[in-house]
Amino acid sequence: MKFKDKGLHHITVIAGPAQTNYDFYTRILGLRMVLQSVNQDDTGTWHLFYANGSGEPGSSLTFFPFRHASRTGTGTGEATTVSFAVPTASKTFWIDRFREFDVPVKEAFKRFGLEVLPFSDPDGLQLELVFDDAAKELPGWDNGPVPSEHTLRGFWSTTLRLTETETTAKILQEVMDFEPAVTEENMHLFRTGSAIGNAVLLEKAEDSNMVHPGRGTIHHVAFRARDRKDLELMRQKVIDLNLNIQPTPVIDRHVFESVYFRTPAGVLFEIATDPPGYASVVEKEEDMGKELFLPPWLEPKRSEIAAKLDPLEA
Repeated sequence: MKFKDKGLHHITVIAGPAQTNYDFYTRILGLRMVLQSVNQDDTGTWHLFYANGSGEPGSSLTFFPFRHASRTGTGTGEATTVSFAVPTASKTFWIDRFREFDVPVKEAFKRFGLEVLPFSDPDGLQLELVFDDAAKELPGWDNGPVPSEHTLRGFWSTTLRLTETETTAKILQEVMDFEPAVTEENMHLFRTGSAIGNAVLLEKAEDSNMVHPGRGTIHHVAFRARDRKDLELMRQKVIDLNLNIQPTPVIDRHVFESVYFRTPAGVLFEIATDPPGYASVVEKEEDMGKELFLPPWLEPKRSEIAAKLDPLEA
């Protein structure tokens, strides 16, 4: 694969209570909280960012926690599953850990030659561990509750369940620099050459089943842009596809810049720049995610914003 700096950037999900979310992803899955911030479109709501030990693009799962949000399940026209890459030798460790913490697990299965272990988080988000020998070549994280050799390295893939896959495949290839790899039954695998976050699965659904967003549903999927120039080029490529898509202008999220658009199949996509990254908002890398971060334009309202947020013991 030739595109080693392209692929998934982050995936954002709607969650229930913030504390439950934090406890599961840091204390059970062993991800690192790399940023505590707020939803810039709803500053009374947390925006929590978890990632691998170095906070790399392609590893960051983020959440909008709403204490009273209801579960709605998954449907078509949306991303349905988040898959993490872990070393093959870690299978027994994770089965035992899930048993210890009563994490709901389904039966393992093979897909594209790799063993997959499906499970779910407290809000019902569909998650998977994909046991891949390539993951052992990636560094683990030494400072979490999971031994370094067994830590989640980043995304293996996300799955998009669609009734129509052609336009999304076109976007993946012509804008995001993915290439078609292999097909198994109704699953189409697209990949880049990046070390993590290099796969997207298009699942062809026979029947439409649209659902309202709720706890455990994926809000949007973000893809990597090298920098602001690349972001603007990719934005123009979306327009040039002539699929009646109008992306947003570039939005400054402070830790990255991004644009958003909804695909004809219904999934909300974001394109986000790799820089400046999560470490850019702290003086020392080890301080990532330890305090509430607000971008400069929200900093004058810190007291007011903090008072509205649900308590979080991180």
